[in-house]
Amino acid sequence: MRKRFSIGAAFIALTLGASGASMAQSKSKTARPSALATVEAVQMPAWFERSGARYPLTPGTELKDRDQVMTGANSRLLLRMADGSSVKLGENGSLSFEGMRMRGGNVFEVAMKVAEGAFRFTSEFFAQFRGRREVSVTVRTVTAGVRGTDLWGKSTPDRQILCLIEGKLDVTPPGESPISLDQRLSFYVRERGQSQPVSIVLADQLREWAGETETRTGQGVSKRGGKWKLTASPGLTHNRALDLYKDLRNAGYPAEIIPAKAGGKRVYNVRLSNFETRKDAEFVAGALKQHPGLREHQYKAGT
Repeated sequence: MRKRFSIGAAFIALTLGASGASMAQSKSKTARPSALATVEAVQMPAWFERSGARYPLTPGTELKDRDQVMTGANSRLLLRMADGSSVKLGENGSLSFEGMRMRGGNVFEVAMKVAEGAFRFTSEFFAQFRGRREVSVTVRTVTAGVRGTDLWGKSTPDRQILCLIEGKLDVTPPGESPISLDQRLSFYVRERGQSQPVSIVLADQLREWAGETETRTGQGVSKRGGKWKLTASPGLTHNRALDLYKDLRNAGYPAEIIPAKAGGKRVYNVRLSNFETRKDAEFVAGALKQHPGLREHQYKAGT
């Protein structure tokens, strides 16, 4: 086990830098503050950017203020925030955090900026919070002060939507007076730079919107504690394993390198872990077989 960790950590340090340090810290027994945001589940592929560098997202990744998370095609993301709330991001999405902190008086503060894609914020999804929240959401150019417990929204180049499921929203479009959403299931739309009248969402439409941010079992979902793994072309040489590792991570798949022995020789396996089911692992294998530069490899699911 000692040798496996040291080799794997060395490879990871080559390409991850700060993330490698974060991994090492997670091994430490020293008490430290709770993370401001933690990845609970990923429907691959997905990334985050920090200080100009991009890394693949994996369950357990801890996010910081000014991080930006992004999802690819058919991807989803579930985050656990420090106040016990959840943030979900749909496919081809981009979400950044500004001013995210837990300040004095047990106040959780964050400004979330959704540049692209569908998202959902639900307070106390994971745990009850006994402090106070100061949360705002900006969907491209439209900002909402959140006093709600559940809201959904979406940003596209020509259309921005904010839907109040529970609670209250104060929506401020650019150059316009604030608009209050205090009726359950009311929603605001800004289309081609013009605000539309506030309406009530129909049940079928709400189900369709909500589905855009929910992870889909069997379609590449990775969760903390997931038992299934996907191994790519096992038994590689040092250099080929490192090349594949980098290619997978650049594509948004959190690969790891596992040293092994075959025929008395040292070889290296590259794998993806934490899949919820075999079907999730096999779904990603199918996606990788269609990916330029990754389709030449063989992928095998196992536990």
